[in-house]
Amino acid sequence: MTPTQEQQVLKALDGFMIELPSWGFADTGTRFGKFYQPAAASTLEEKLADAGEVHRLTAACPSVAVHVLWDFKEGEDPNTTAALAAKYGVRIGAINPNVFQDQAYKLGSFCSPDPAARKMALDHTLDSIEIGKAVGSTLLSMWLADGTNYPGQDNIVRRKRDLEAAFKTIHDAMPAGMTLLIEYKPFEPAFYHTDIADWGMAYVLAKHSGPNARVLVDTGHHLPGTNVEHIVGYLLDENMLGGFHFNDKKYADDDLELGSIDPYAVFRIFNVIAQHEFDTGVKPSIAYMVDQSHNLKPKIEAMLQTVDAAQILFAKAQLVDRKKLAEAQAKGDIVRAESCLVDAYQTDVRPIVAEWRKSKGVPVDPIQAHRESGYVERAAAERTAARAARGEKQGGSYA
Repeated sequence: MTPTQEQQVLKALDGFMIELPSWGFADTGTRFGKFYQPAAASTLEEKLADAGEVHRLTAACPSVAVHVLWDFKEGEDPNTTAALAAKYGVRIGAINPNVFQDQAYKLGSFCSPDPAARKMALDHTLDSIEIGKAVGSTLLSMWLADGTNYPGQDNIVRRKRDLEAAFKTIHDAMPAGMTLLIEYKPFEPAFYHTDIADWGMAYVLAKHSGPNARVLVDTGHHLPGTNVEHIVGYLLDENMLGGFHFNDKKYADDDLELGSIDPYAVFRIFNVIAQHEFDTGVKPSIAYMVDQSHNLKPKIEAMLQTVDAAQILFAKAQLVDRKKLAEAQAKGDIVRAESCLVDAYQTDVRPIVAEWRKSKGVPVDPIQAHRESGYVERAAAERTAARAARGEKQGGSYA
């Protein structure tokens, strides 16, 4: 690695910030059961404290995505939450309305055949926008569980049109500077059809919504074999890529830490982004966010693993020799072109990432520093006692 390349990577890492999810620090499980960790967060303050610990150890996670139903008390000033975040050295990031948990959404939210359910979802989302305005958030992130389980259960086109109308209303209610991120998922929880099943549907909905709507790509929300970097490149060229949810998967669900299954796939995504920046001379505005809820691994350590993997794979993508790659592509030299990517991917960038961390005054090995700090042991003791004092059992929802 040349000195010029090192400076290029260091500069790129300076601009690579990753948002953490508040719900990723709480007790979670599968649809069959929940597995408890004594140190898991069960209050908003505990979630923000854990997020602050990750940022303290990485200098790369200054914001926290929040769920409105889980992280804001009804009738409470949203600035209370913002102040609590600041107490732990972070700020509130993406606002995530919850239009899937209430019993009213059994048949859908914006797509429901029940007008009352559709109105409830819209009202809640409009309230979420007001919360976002109050805390200075610039992102409204929408994931829907809407879909059907059986052929003929509902009118698919009617559902599409109602969803378009809802997103248009939501978009137009946002303040200037806020972006609507529309997420997609091919299946789960619906068994027959999902109303936003792929990136194309999300793209069309975003275009119908207005100029401040973009597509959110979850790295785990794709069918096996999907060429995700192709989707990313297409959305970048259309100026429709709004952000990512980082995670990984082997089969269907998506709560493994980034790069734990296929790190080369993540590298290829970052490569397409770096190529776009090289070609256009413009750094794209992309919201990088984590969406993981770990059942078996310690919450904070799993988040630290994701941040570490993201920084390493992002750094590798900065090392692709773009001029050499373009020359090989122009000549149709497939072997040489592919080797440009492979050479960068196989480069050990851990020393340069360590150098970046030293320059920020954070540990070179965040996980080891976290373990040596005693944070988990203190949190487990304090939180167990606090739950007992409140008369609560461990567990509950993602909240």
